[in-house]
Amino acid sequence: MPFGQVVVGPPGSGKTTYCAGMFQLLTSLGREVAVINMDPANDNLPYPCAVDISELISLEDVMTYLHLGPNGGLVYCLEYLEKNVSWLKEKLEIIKDKYLLFDFPGQVELYTHHNSVKNLLEQLTSWDFRLTAVHLVDSHYCSDPGKFVAVLLTSLNTMLQLSLPHVNVLSKVDLIEKHGKLAFNPDYYTDVLDLHYLLDHLQDDPLLHKYKKLNEALVGIVEDYSLVTFVPLSVEDKESILRVLKVVDKSNGYVFGSLEDRSLESLMSCAVGAEFEYDKIKDVKEKYMDMETEDLDESG
Repeated sequence: MPFGQVVVGPPGSGKTTYCAGMFQLLTSLGREVAVINMDPANDNLPYPCAVDISELISLEDVMTYLHLGPNGGLVYCLEYLEKNVSWLKEKLEIIKDKYLLFDFPGQVELYTHHNSVKNLLEQLTSWDFRLTAVHLVDSHYCSDPGKFVAVLLTSLNTMLQLSLPHVNVLSKVDLIEKHGKLAFNPDYYTDVLDLHYLLDHLQDDPLLHKYKKLNEALVGIVEDYSLVTFVPLSVEDKESILRVLKVVDKSNGYVFGSLEDRSLESLMSCAVGAEFEYDKIKDVKEKYMDMETEDLDESG
């Protein structure tokens, strides 16, 4: 029964860097790992690649011979892979006893409304692969209320579209305040607390004030589903990436089915959620943030 991660997210969110970091961590833990490059435009891989979609089709060839742009070319490549999924199955058969990391391209449309990735993942689950979608978004969006609402909607749409166990990750938290101070404590963004406080900051922007009702409706959609939360990540921080791995292992069932972590103590800790919520953001505050950042009003 193969376990693995499907790494998705917008361009620049750090998917390939995450795969490289996760590969190193898993190898150090004694897991046999294989990375599958699903991005036909990714020709500079920082990890050993067990399967590469470029062996089947490359974005450069599609753009050259079919005269498509980069976005249209990526869509074509994933549709081509979907039609030739037997090629992927043959490649995966060789490495089915390893823990798998699927490094997908960064075109958001592939995960929000186009069906090729969804169909490929449904095919993988039908072959009894136990997968978790790891959706990375850049943490600097937290410093802009409007962009953070957009991130929430993208994350929610991706969760609903891919229909897999899902872990949302705020990547690059070591740069979380690079583009400005946060209005609230980091747990407000990781736990997606009462978003009406965020609305107040949206209304302060004169360009967005006229969209007050639209903003309220968008925030209401996220709160109605109540599905989106985030795990903070600095990929160079071993403790941080290990925390993400623990969440992923719980979501796809690896913690219950592996020989690596099958002790009664570990299973009980998983069952009762032994790690306090504060533990996942304390390092962010201590290491990467100006401690003078204003706290969320205690009355909220």
